[in-house]
Amino acid sequence: MKAARLALAAALTGGGLAAGPAVADADHTARMQYILHCAGCHQADGQGAPDSGVPDMRGQLGHFLKLPEGRAFLVKVPGTSNSALSNREVTRLLNWMVRSFSAPTLPADFVPYTEAEVTALRSAPLDNVAGERAAIVTRLAGQGITIR
Repeated sequence: MKAARLALAAALTGGGLAAGPAVADADHTARMQYILHCAGCHQADGQGAPDSGVPDMRGQLGHFLKLPEGRAFLVKVPGTSNSALSNREVTRLLNWMVRSFSAPTLPADFVPYTEAEVTALRSAPLDNVAGERAAIVTRLAGQGITIR
């Protein structure tokens, strides 16, 4: 049963079993938290519902991590900052999401989120989500990066 779970986690995250059971279990847990807490709006595959204002995360999230304010934005959006998940769970979930939905767009010097970082950022949620996102998208566009 555990081997089947590990294989499923590897298949869902695009990873292999070489990383070890602890990593596969953490990825599986993050995937399940995503399904339970995020997929209702962002869909199981991260495609979102752009016509309804829910952005597509596929191939996009890594670009946000190229700017300090973009990195903070992913933690401060209402779905994350208001989540019932603990800061540790949010940290694991965000790190899984950026790797699973946007690994090719991660900055070369990507450093995973830490629990301390998530704790600090979640304590100051955004007041103007659309405005903050628009400002980040504009700054990325200035770097030649298009966000849908």
